[in-house]
Amino acid sequence: MNRNDTEFLAQKIRSQYMEKKVTELDELRALDAKVKKPVNVFAYVFGGISAIIMGCGMSLVMTDIGTSVGVAEPMLPGIVLGVIGMVMAIINYPMYNNLLASRKVKYADRILALSEKIMNR
Repeated sequence: MNRNDTEFLAQKIRSQYMEKKVTELDELRALDAKVKKPVNVFAYVFGGISAIIMGCGMSLVMTDIGTSVGVAEPMLPGIVLGVIGMVMAIINYPMYNNLLASRKVKYADRILALSEKIMNR
């Protein structure tokens, strides 16, 4: 290893142990994440659950899984489950937008004040 590589590696390790000063930009990024992250997690989880429900309904209708689980006529429950899953998937995006808008309103004052402070330096 040459001298430059050694110095670079030493500096990289050293920087991990130094105290990091939290800047206003870091605070702004953290506030932005605080607004968006919970809403994104909800949308992904709700969308995944709706896809699983819709898939269960499709499986009941298209395969013979229903008869092997003990459902005599799997067509109607399969259609109902599929429609429920589709409705959940369809309302996921409007719910996401409403939740995001409400969280933006909640944190707007702090984010705007901090961003104004950063831009007017």
